[in-house]
Amino acid sequence: MKINYYTETDSLYIDLSSKVSVDSIEITEGIVIDFDEDKNIVGIDIDNAKSKLNLDELILNKLPLKKQIMTV
Repeated sequence: MKINYYTETDSLYIDLSSKVSVDSIEITEGIVIDFDEDKNIVGIDIDNAKSKLNLDELILNKLPLKKQIMTV
């Protein structure tokens, strides 16, 4: 899973899978869910992210993952 924030467009994309998106549905204004060919969710796109989310903090609890921090 990857979370990318794009400052130039104030959008946040949560990439849940490496599979290709073949369909998308806007579930509410500015929030789009992407699906693969098997109808599995592969990503979530959030426009105007600063007004919809608290981007100051990210808390991950008990996830079995490798920590990798990337800064710009």
